[in-house]
Formats: sequence, C-alpha cells, structure tokens
Amino acid sequence: MTEQQKIGINYVEFASPELKKTQAFFAKAFGWEFINYGDQYRDVQGAGIGAGIERADLRAPLVVLEADDLEAMLGVVKDAGAEITQEIFEFPGGRRFQFKEPGGNEIAVWSQQKS
Repeated sequence: MTEQQKIGINYVEFASPELKKTQAFFAKAFGWEFINYGDQYRDVQGAGIGAGIERADLRAPLVVLEADDLEAMLGVVKDAGAEITQEIFEFPGGRRFQFKEPGGNEIAVWSQQKS
C-alpha cells in the first residue's frame, strides 16, 4: 500500500450572477478587499483563506484543494470514484481540474506547476 498524500483546502470560489453586488456586500459586511481581474472575476483579500468571486450562474461555493502533482491527483480521484467535470486546464497562476465526488459535491484541485 502506498502512502496517501494529504491535501488541504486552499481556496473557496463563490459564483454570483451579480458580481458587483456580491463584492459590495462582502466588503460592507466582512471588510474584505478585492483584486479585480476584468469584469468576470474578483480575488478576495483578507478572508482568512484564499477566495474569489466568479461572475457565473448561482451554485454552491466551490472548494479548491492544492496538490503538488496535478496529474497524479487526477488519477487518485478517478480511482476513488470521482466524476471529472472539467479536465485539467490552465489559468493565470496555475492549472486545475474539477470533479464531483460520489455524493455530488463539486470540488476543484489546483497546482502552481505549469505543463
């Protein structure tokens, strides 16, 4: 049996069809600040954990895990029974994939490594 890699929660991504209103609420209610990445994304600063807001249809917050070896982790979650909902893709800062665990929660795994 191989040693299991422990993976921690690194980021939480919120979706909002009303990005500016959500940003304004978080700023007023919680004192969070933001880095704007165009009209579609805000990086949350000061929330105690990495977070962001994506302009998108409403959905449950997306928990993002960080792994050193993205390809290996993709294999691990597939072997554990995950349904891959987005194959590995690049974004500014790294790469990630998304999956649903057998109970239906969607989760993402990212890595700073480039392909």
